[in-house]
Amino acid sequence: MGLFSRLFGKRRSGHAEKAASGGVPPGVVTIADDDERMNDAMEKARLTLEYFRESLLLPRPEQTYFSVKVKIEDKGKQEYIWLTSPSFDEEGNLFGIVGNKPQFVNSIKDGQEIGIDAGSIADWMILEDGRLIGGYTIRAIRDRLSENEIADFDKNTGLNIDEGVDYFPHDFSTPEGAILCLEDAYDEHNIEKAIACKDFQEEARMLLKRMNELYQDGEIVERTAEILELSFRKSLQENGFPVFKNILRAFPVRQKISRNLYLVTEVCIFPDGSKSRQQLYTYNGPDGWRVLHPED
Repeated sequence: MGLFSRLFGKRRSGHAEKAASGGVPPGVVTIADDDERMNDAMEKARLTLEYFRESLLLPRPEQTYFSVKVKIEDKGKQEYIWLTSPSFDEEGNLFGIVGNKPQFVNSIKDGQEIGIDAGSIADWMILEDGRLIGGYTIRAIRDRLSENEIADFDKNTGLNIDEGVDYFPHDFSTPEGAILCLEDAYDEHNIEKAIACKDFQEEARMLLKRMNELYQDGEIVERTAEILELSFRKSLQENGFPVFKNILRAFPVRQKISRNLYLVTEVCIFPDGSKSRQQLYTYNGPDGWRVLHPED
């Protein structure tokens, strides 16, 4: 039985597909347009899409399966469909074969090869050594289930779903990218680069607020920020740099505290298979995202 046959069987399992209206056939999951968890999953897929593109061009031996989910609109209805055998042309347009029978749109059919603008991509997935990489909307659906339902879900999809590995760009455009930049600086033993990945001003404001400090004027914040930076420098000089080389990283949870403040969960997967988990505050300032202190 093929992957898509398992995903769209009689059970309530498989990839999340959204429909605008109408009854819901067995095996199809409907999600509201304003569902925060699903929208976060689709954003994460878009932010990490470059890894999918690069892998598709030069697949490694352990990468045995590629698929991409796209949004199809037809006469006021919409549905999310997985495409198999995906490829991109020089203009960035996506091509692939419809991997399951559409339930709400009539403009495409199962097994048809279609071309579509890459802006319609909502998710992607790669199987690496049988492990799911990407598949963020799959994870969003799975996270809603009970433990018993998760066991059935995994059995029916045949997917090995753990934290996965996330491939955000190492830059300051996302909270996760800022964390990766800081960890790159650690591996390079570069204190100044590590300092540039931090925001001690915002860290000072958070600390003063936590202490119920009533006088959070500029001078107090500035002085506190200087102390925090000196402490950070001293810790690296005396205790050495954390090591992240050859460690795989996943970011399964991004919790929004405010518009500019996120608490990000990072899972580090070591070569021996062991894992560690930490939560880091990140702040989006004028120059992009920066890393603050870990959660206590």
